[in-house]
Amino acid sequence: MTIQLGQIAPDFEQDSSEGKIRLHEYLGNSWGVLFSHPKDFTPVCTTELAEVARLKPEWDKRHVKPIGLSVDTGERHQGWAADIEETQGQKLNFPVIADHDKKVATLYGMIHPEADAAVTVRTVFIIDANKKVRLSLTYPPSTGRNFLEILRVIDSLQLTDNHKVATPVNWKDGDDVIIVPSLSDEDAKIRFPEGFTTLKPYLRVVKQPKLPHTA
Repeated sequence: MTIQLGQIAPDFEQDSSEGKIRLHEYLGNSWGVLFSHPKDFTPVCTTELAEVARLKPEWDKRHVKPIGLSVDTGERHQGWAADIEETQGQKLNFPVIADHDKKVATLYGMIHPEADAAVTVRTVFIIDANKKVRLSLTYPPSTGRNFLEILRVIDSLQLTDNHKVATPVNWKDGDDVIIVPSLSDEDAKIRFPEGFTTLKPYLRVVKQPKLPHTA
């Protein structure tokens, strides 16, 4: 199955390190980051799980619930969690799905057709509070994911959902943003009374409004 941006994230019920999880029920009104791993006891993923746990204050302030996934069993997850705490100095604080029957991996298209069917590819899905998929990224096995970039994308999505703006290349919190073309100059003057700079009729730069979690 191919997951398209904007579609409702497929719901599922599956075992996890924190018991049975039904995705939509678990997320509630929160955003979610679902990220998969080939299997337990893999080196790059060991560092990633620790980093996601370390970033808990950042997920919390954005109302985001991270969820890991591996095709191994809950019992193996427990052993891996102990290794993560020992080697990375960080205890896990979010559920890791025990997708032993590959139900979720198959549902989300995370089985590589030319690789071992027993392992998942390393994919990230950002899911918004309306259960819509807003981003998907697939990484090669040798490259650790940059979860600060995932946070940056969530900031952009939450900002642009609340204001008639888009974020330019390499944007980060506090940088100027772009007024969307669908907003007329007249309406832009009302929405942004402090003014904006018109570089081209389609390219209007304005000071960034506050992010929802900092407003």
